[in-house]
Amino acid sequence: MITIIDYGVGNLASIQNMLKKSGHEAAICNRASEIEKATKIILPGMGHFDNCMQKFNQSGFRPIIEKKALQEQAPVLGICVGLQMFMRSSEEGNEKGLGWIAGETIKFKQDKLLNGEKIPNMGWLDIVPKKGSRLLSNLNNARFYFAHSYHVQADNGADELLVADYGYPFAAALEHENILGVQFHPEKSHRFGMQLLKNFAENY
Repeated sequence: MITIIDYGVGNLASIQNMLKKSGHEAAICNRASEIEKATKIILPGMGHFDNCMQKFNQSGFRPIIEKKALQEQAPVLGICVGLQMFMRSSEEGNEKGLGWIAGETIKFKQDKLLNGEKIPNMGWLDIVPKKGSRLLSNLNNARFYFAHSYHVQADNGADELLVADYGYPFAAALEHENILGVQFHPEKSHRFGMQLLKNFAENY
């Protein structure tokens, strides 16, 4: 079962509906006993980093999800701040991240946005694959919808899956073993987002 974690944050129903359109059922879960049955996990996130981390830690779900992700190697997909939570920390707040992927979340540097780009980055961007992945099947010339002021920066370039350009190149997605994350919102990205979620459901 694909399990969307309900810890009080994220476009849960939109993600569930997009998966359904792709031909796959997913359960929105807010009980540890339900999460225990998960074969794939989606960790949504939106808003402030500290708020997301605090709510996640307070939910009581962290031990079971870390067992699933780190011991059982269940595929996990983080969306937006869900991806940022995988890192050690974020410049947006003081809470520690999960540390599942080595790296930090940093704010877009205004002095590097030489073409008058505004912060936050809101809108559609083209993406460039950095490596092959089952997550990218049938996603040639894909574009995704972004809404963020911060982006991840992995210590190891081999963890970069997709790059987008907003004044300068930044990591739009990471993949480290069974841990995957996207900075954009697939649930708002029409056919491209539906294909990506379909790939997660079918290829992992």
